[in-house]
Order: sequence, then structure tokens, then C-alpha cells
Amino acid sequence: MNRLQTLTLGCSKNKVDTEHILSQVEHLYEIVQEGEDIPVDVLLVNTCGFIGDAKEESVQAILEAVEKKNRGEIGRIIVFGCLSQRYASELPELIPEVDAWFGARELSPVVEALGGAGSPEFITRRYLTTPSHYAYLKISEGCDRRCSYCAIPFIRGAHKSVPMEKLVQEAEALAAAGVKELIIIAQDTTYYGLDLYRRRALAELLQKLSEVEGIEWIRIHYSYPASFPEDVLDQMADNPKVCRYMDIPLQHISDKVLSNMHRNVDGAWTCELIHKMRTRVPGVVIRTTMIVGHPGEGKRDYAELLEFVEQARFERLGAFMYSEEEGTFGADNFKDSISSRIKQERLDGLMTLQSGISLSFNQSRVGSEIKVIVDDFMDGVFVCRSEFESPEVDGEILVKYDPAAAGNVDPYSLVGEFIKVRVTGADEYDLIAEIVEI
Repeated sequence: MNRLQTLTLGCSKNKVDTEHILSQVEHLYEIVQEGEDIPVDVLLVNTCGFIGDAKEESVQAILEAVEKKNRGEIGRIIVFGCLSQRYASELPELIPEVDAWFGARELSPVVEALGGAGSPEFITRRYLTTPSHYAYLKISEGCDRRCSYCAIPFIRGAHKSVPMEKLVQEAEALAAAGVKELIIIAQDTTYYGLDLYRRRALAELLQKLSEVEGIEWIRIHYSYPASFPEDVLDQMADNPKVCRYMDIPLQHISDKVLSNMHRNVDGAWTCELIHKMRTRVPGVVIRTTMIVGHPGEGKRDYAELLEFVEQARFERLGAFMYSEEEGTFGADNFKDSISSRIKQERLDGLMTLQSGISLSFNQSRVGSEIKVIVDDFMDGVFVCRSEFESPEVDGEILVKYDPAAAGNVDPYSLVGEFIKVRVTGADEYDLIAEIVEI
């Protein structure tokens, strides 16, 4: 049987696309784990084309694959995803060694190129590339927003929700395979349902997913602040399966910058929304992202951002320097006049501030007893997460294996299981804990 290996770059939404494709061809190939360095007959590369660094990473990965092909370590190279969607005419000429190029909007042609055929189950079947106890659930494709800096709408197309019954079927199949945690993703999860049901239906979807037997945690990513559906907060507060964790990219707080970004909110709205979240969902952990160096961001705007972050005390925060992307409103209408040096200084200043906030939050958890899921066991240590940590983007809870406390069970048998731990130490990223109950 021929060997097929995948390389998925970019966000978790790409990961789901790869998993749908693999589910259609796994009977045709021996699937080689990503990163395993052995010869393969086909390498399938799922690319990212969102910002400059991601594009460079994707191009570099393709070029490295070409080198392996020239050495006889790879038979065919098939590339799809955001980068090849965005540069469909340029890339085949620049890198002719790639055997086939496909965009990001249709997966069936990729399946056919691998020798498979699409099926009615295409939307629900998955070949998991995550650990078997958690999975990403992509509830819609595309985006109707028009943020001035973002290329996603013309890469991925208009917003299109997946019907609720299909998502429940997919969740049921994932739960039957051992998945206990669903991570809800989309370009904008709060927009879910407007095209199909003429209403924002994320809260209703959360309720239906929570009724799937075997699913114990549901967490939400990629929420958009404008017109945020507040019934989602009710689900988070009252439904024990919905994690008190909100990923909501805010990007800035200055009215001027938010207007230039076309975010459809202002600073006052943003502050009020954060207040509602913290009031209606006590103990909620908020993860956000910010962009520094956007055209029009002056010293006062940046100072306002720092003051906001200091007051809001986000438990998780990531930040990026503005990247001018061709084809976007920002590239066509704003001059990228802020130097790379100043952007870097602002990024460093923001992340230094956030480091202290994150440390303070983690230290406040020392002494608490919490429910965690075991993601891995290595070198005598369990790698865990609570409802307040999302995989791949947040810190970890590290628990040393104590045979007596664990009842002398095989530690590897606890991977994917929930245990109770007591937090004993903290830094700005990770926690240290000890076993309380298996």
C-alpha cells in the first residue's frame, strides 16, 4: 500500500480540512504521521496564506518538499489551501515541481487527485490528527466581515454555515471514536446560523452538542465582538459542558484604529462586552489577540491599548504586528507608514505587560483543586489542561506521576481521562500540580 503523509500549516480550521480529506482516502494509503521522516509516495501540503510570516512558512515548506522529491524521498507533491487559493496563477509557474495545486474552497478535487471519491459522509467523517480525546469542530466556512487588514473573505469566500444536524452527526461520530472535548471553530463562530436560519444560532448549537453522549467539554474559539449573541453567555454560565473560556479577537481599543480596521465596534462597546462576560459568567477566562502598528495607530492609541489591557486583565493574550496584505482595503487605502522597529517595540511592550498579567492570574490559582484532562504522559509527567486552557495555544498543567496517588495504575492509561489535581506552582505560562483524585 502506498504511503501518504500530510503537512498542515496555519490554523486549526486547516487541520479539520485535512482530516476530512484523510477520512476519504485512508483505505487507499498507509497514513504516515506528520513529521515522521520516512520516504512517502504522496505528500499533501495544506497551506496558510493569511499574513506574511505564514505565507513564507508555507512557501518554505513546499520548497523543502521539492528538495526531498528531487532526492527520491517523496513521489508526488499535492498542495492545497489558502496560499494556493490566493496565488493560484503564480505558484504553478514559480514551483513547477509540485504535481497538483488546489484552492481552499473545495476539497473534493483534492480527494479525487488522491484516488478517492467524495461521498455523502464527506461533511461528517474525520481521520483525527489530534490526540483522540479532543477534536476541532468547524461550524462554518468563509466570512462576510470586511476587516480592512484581512484577506480571508476573498480567500475563503462568503460565510456558509454547516447545517446543525450535520454538526450533531459529526459530533456523535467523534464521540463514538472517543472524543470528549469539542473545540468550536470558524472564521467567526458568533455569525453561525444567519445564512441558514436567519438568526444567530450558536447558543442553540451549543445546547444540541452538549446533549451528545460522551462529550464532556465544549469550548468556543474565534468569536467576533460586534453583535455578540449574549445567549451564548447563558450557555456558558448554565451549561456545565460549555467551558468558561472565550476566545474573542478584539484587535484594538482605540476608536480611531477600530474604525480604520472596519471592526464595526468602538472602545466603549468593547469595554461593555467584556464587563458583561465577566459579570454573567463568573470566573470566565478570556483569550484575545491584538494588532499593533496598524495604519493610523499613533502614540496615544498605543498608550490607550496598554491601559485597556492593564485594566481588562485578559488571562490569555496574543499579539501581532500589522502586515500589509495585497488586495485588502487596508493595503489599497492606507499607507503602512509605521516602521518595523516601532512595530516591534510596541509588540514587545504589550507582551511584557501581558506576561505580568498572565503570571498574576496563574499565581492566583495556586492551592486550588481543579478538574483536568490528561493530554499526554512523558518523562514521568502528565501534561494536562483544565477548562481554562485550550490545546496548542495556551499553557499546560504539569503533574508528576505519583504511583501511590494514582493508585498504581498504568500512567499511559490515563491519557485522555479526567483527573483532579491541586495546583502547587505557577509561572506566566504553565502550572505545576499534584494528583488529588483519579
